[in-house]
Amino acid sequence: LLNFLLWLCMSKQKSDQTPDDVEIPVEKKEFMDEFFAQIEEIRTSIDKIDENIGEIKRLYSVILSAPTSDQKTQDELEAVTNEIKKLANNARNKLKSIEQILASNTEERVSADIRIKKSQHAILAKRFVEVMTKYNEAQVEFRDKSKGRIQRQLEITGKTTTDEELEEMLDGGNAAVFTAGIMDSGISKQALSEIEARHKDIMRLESSIKELHDMFVDIAMLVENQGSIIERIESNMDQSVGFVERAVADTKKAAKFQQEARRPNLVIQPGFSRSGWKTSWPTS
Repeated sequence: LLNFLLWLCMSKQKSDQTPDDVEIPVEKKEFMDEFFAQIEEIRTSIDKIDENIGEIKRLYSVILSAPTSDQKTQDELEAVTNEIKKLANNARNKLKSIEQILASNTEERVSADIRIKKSQHAILAKRFVEVMTKYNEAQVEFRDKSKGRIQRQLEITGKTTTDEELEEMLDGGNAAVFTAGIMDSGISKQALSEIEARHKDIMRLESSIKELHDMFVDIAMLVENQGSIIERIESNMDQSVGFVERAVADTKKAAKFQQEARRPNLVIQPGFSRSGWKTSWPTS
């Protein structure tokens, strides 16, 4: 993939140049190797976050299916949540660092290596936002289902609450205050225990959401600012299919011409010669 993107960027650079342009040389190999090592580390972090989201969803399902929250499951959930936070911070910080380096480039013309770096950075930033959005959606779904369980338990006791009333109770954040409002409704201990457990689940979840909020907004704004770069990359990827097909066709023509040129009685058509044959590789 990296080599393919390199080819796309180099091809695009050639198409943008006029005959009088002087091609700016690519940075020394060791600098690009260091950059690609960073890119691979970010990609690995994002992939691990994606894997952990699957585990988070499984644990959410276990918690919702049990009347009360099991401590072992809660510990597992906390461990995976902390791992996601650690990986996300690592990916965010590295993406921001690369962004600052790229922004400090003041050259009038952008060299091939800068093009490659911007493309890779834009692709990973977009991927990061997609994965974190997926995580946020899983959190919101779990919160809604937990709130639904509380509402059903209250309905069983004959205490009906609207969404607005329940949200006000949850926003208090204090379990004692929350349960005090429903103690006089003749609710059973089992139902009360489940309501308290769901309330604690929601409080833990909201704390996690708040911790990730600023980071998510930070990277989302970064991707928004790079929208044109991402669109250009996707356009180049679509065009590359046509480029390759044309290149293959031209190569076949060249091979056929070379084969015919070896025949003793070859008749050279006007306007064509062996030295004049060129393969028509795409330049735009």
